[in-house]
Amino acid sequence: MSKSGVFAHFGSKEELQLAVLKQAADDFIAHVLQPAITSSRGTARIQKVFELWLRYSALDEQAGGCLFIAAAAEFDDRPGAIRDYVSEQQRQWRQSLMQLVQSAIKHGDLPTDTDVEQLAFELFSLVLACHHDRRLMAESSAASQAQRGLERLLRHPPLKSS
Repeated sequence: MSKSGVFAHFGSKEELQLAVLKQAADDFIAHVLQPAITSSRGTARIQKVFELWLRYSALDEQAGGCLFIAAAAEFDDRPGAIRDYVSEQQRQWRQSLMQLVQSAIKHGDLPTDTDVEQLAFELFSLVLACHHDRRLMAESSAASQAQRGLERLLRHPPLKSS
């Protein structure tokens, strides 16, 4: 398809970018969330989501890695529809991580005084660091380091301040 044909179909570069991001969100759900739902609830499900998330961000067909991480870096300081969409997707994903942590607390896998928001933040941070080290630094140990970080977090989760 020609460049003019693409723009005729989508109307603008921004609409094309949003369509790509929406497809990426659907792909993420299909590769990470849906398969993880079959795992047992609690920390087993957190571990499965984490494993699938790391695997998804490393897929060879994603030449630049996770599109949402790349888009977040590119559009974080630019107002507009793309930034708004990426920001909302990241908020929803962080909320999903918090729900996984709350479920693990409910099932007795994590202490009741676990700081849910902090643990979700740290899980997210591990994946960002893994993506950075794997993609930018070509660090072959990035995934195993992230996995060790997850194991430590689940053994010693952050607790709410008194």
